[in-house]
Amino acid sequence: MKKLSMLLAVGAIATATLTACGGSNSGGTSTPNAAPTDKVLHLSFLQDPGQPPDPDVYYAGQGLLLTTNTYEGLLQYKAGTDKPVLEPLLATEWTASPDNKVFTFKLREGVKFHDGTPFTSAAVKASFDRRAAVNQGPAYMVTDVESVTTQGDYGVTVTLKAPNSAFLDYLACPYGPRMLSPEGLKKNGGSDNAQGYLTNHDLGTGPYTLTAAEVGSKYELTAFGDYWGAKPYFEKVELPVITDVSAQQLQFNNGQIAAILHDLPSSAVQSYLDNKSFANYSLPTMMSNYVYVNPRKGMMTDAKNRTAVLQAIDVDELVKQTYFGRGKTAEQIYPPNMMAAEFGKQTVPHDPSVLSGIAAGLPADQKAVTIGYDSSNPDNQLISNLIQTQLAAAGLSAKVQAYPTSEIYGWVGSDGQSAPEIMTYLGWPDAPSPYTWGHISWDASGGLNFFGCSAPAVTAALAKGLPADTDADFSTAGTEAVKTGCWLNVADVNDFMVAQPWLKGMEQAHVVTNPNSLRLAALSVG
Repeated sequence: MKKLSMLLAVGAIATATLTACGGSNSGGTSTPNAAPTDKVLHLSFLQDPGQPPDPDVYYAGQGLLLTTNTYEGLLQYKAGTDKPVLEPLLATEWTASPDNKVFTFKLREGVKFHDGTPFTSAAVKASFDRRAAVNQGPAYMVTDVESVTTQGDYGVTVTLKAPNSAFLDYLACPYGPRMLSPEGLKKNGGSDNAQGYLTNHDLGTGPYTLTAAEVGSKYELTAFGDYWGAKPYFEKVELPVITDVSAQQLQFNNGQIAAILHDLPSSAVQSYLDNKSFANYSLPTMMSNYVYVNPRKGMMTDAKNRTAVLQAIDVDELVKQTYFGRGKTAEQIYPPNMMAAEFGKQTVPHDPSVLSGIAAGLPADQKAVTIGYDSSNPDNQLISNLIQTQLAAAGLSAKVQAYPTSEIYGWVGSDGQSAPEIMTYLGWPDAPSPYTWGHISWDASGGLNFFGCSAPAVTAALAKGLPADTDADFSTAGTEAVKTGCWLNVADVNDFMVAQPWLKGMEQAHVVTNPNSLRLAALSVG
């Protein structure tokens, strides 16, 4: 998730160009409803976002739709592209010192926060300070800020404690620092830096403001009348939580919701590819589907055994059965669109005989493993079931178990004993810098390092590459991570979305760095 600043390049998905199809029915049975006339956009979440839509707390997937449409940062990534391209947002111009330590910004004038107060340079320091004080997952992006100094109301300089080539990526990425109203923070801060207030309110500058947040039930966004940019076509966005994937598809097929933006199972993907009554989109991302191996449990404490488990997995078969039409077999340990194809190569040849030989010498209790997956991801349920069959053929007794997102994140920093031996997981970088992905995934303190696997050579290579953004060093970090036997990149995955044919602007609303999400202000009816 990139980090939720990590994403450039040539090792991209083969189908990375923006594609869509729609038109007359060619075999499907559903007939979409007409476009709404009330300017209300109906979408949905497959599960509750799981964390408050507070930009300094939220660090998961589906809820990005809320945080990225209500809040804005200094920079953003351009929509409608297959590579990450920086562009202005609340900063109109910026410069970086040659050593990537001092960054200067000219700020946009005429911007209002949703509480009616003006956006000025004072908000930059207040927002950075608040993120550090809340100290949740995304806080690492501001921990190295040494000072924030203002030059009048519309100029600001940020000085870091040490050079960081990823800092601009941090500012632009979907989990990066967002600007919050200093007056609103002061008024509603309470004893928790306004965390309670921001569970069902917002203090952003985005095109939409949060008008309902009922956990497990529904969320609602309303267009902000004083927004500085182009006014959204849709005046309201309603997002009920629909926890059953079949019920979600039924509501979509009946025209009750305008689009499904994430987590369609492979069986549904095929049905929508075949049904031309609806538009379908396979949009480029930096998402990858990984296999994680827990080095703290059972037979997996031995690196040789971990590598043998990964060698027993038939990756091509997994991708063929799960990601047809929306992904391809990964060739790099890094996510797609981040590094040139020659860097970060995986070298885990498929050879189940290695695990078979090891399993034959193990006691029965060491042969029993659990394969976990996020309960909101039907693709990983299928992948886990396929891996179960493959490992069984090699001599292991594997069971498959679903875990909620909140429990998965609870494994970070634990002893790993409550976690499964193996987990399948769809992840993406916080930001499009290889350093960010490597740090959050492979460093011992990383927010996506669920099982605490690391190696000194990985950390050293990441640190060496950070000051000047050196791909060769980041590539070394990746190859050293592969040697631990803790990670295998299975597939580079596109965002597969389906929409009613009247919903326009899907490609223009999609950002390669922001999975499961759209910039709602770019959507309209046509």
